Amino acid sequence: MKIDFEAVRNNPEIRTYITQADASLVALGYTEHSFAHVTKCAMTAAQLLQDLGYDERHIELAKIAGFMHDIGNVINRVDHAQSGAVMAFRILDKMGMEPADVAVVITAIGNHDEHTAYPVNAVAAALILADKSDVRRSRVRNQDAINFDIHDRVNYAVENSDLTLDSQAKTLTLSITIDTEICAVMDYFEIFLSRMLLCRKAAEFFSLKFQLVINGSKVL
Repeated sequence: MKIDFEAVRNNPEIRTYITQADASLVALGYTEHSFAHVTKCAMTAAQLLQDLGYDERHIELAKIAGFMHDIGNVINRVDHAQSGAVMAFRILDKMGMEPADVAVVITAIGNHDEHTAYPVNAVAAALILADKSDVRRSRVRNQDAINFDIHDRVNYAVENSDLTLDSQAKTLTLSITIDTEICAVMDYFEIFLSRMLLCRKAAEFFSLKFQLVINGSKVL
């Protein structure tokens, strides 16, 4: 059966797991990982594959993987990519998704965390790029700036972020505007360097050069 993104997005079981996973991360002090984040990841991954000329099925599977990629946090933050992939297998199989499509989605979910990730297929590469480029002020839930940890401070300092594909130049550029009075550029690298290097690998899957531009200056 061809399970589409709308069926996944509106599935009560999936929505419950996303809600509870984010509640667990609230308790742990993490930034927002709820519907805003997963929907943005779904749309960004899908748009990237569309712009690169992938077929509609790959685009749809990228949306599904993006929406479901963080459900493993409902079990534990540790190894959440792997537990999320197992959960996604059970849910999508029960929904009647074809095994070949299930395989693509769970492979992408299981390969999105920077400690164990690798762009093993197009959907996995697109998910990595979508997930790791989602840095923005609105993900910070702590409203007490005095008690910001470095993750809060870095995310809160980001006034704008944009991921841009230049097919002609074969570049994929993450452009970020940071308020350096809130956070130094070096702080961004302290938190996100491993993620940016993973983005470079994901871009290379598509034969693209990944570029990071902060406050108008190319830094990677």
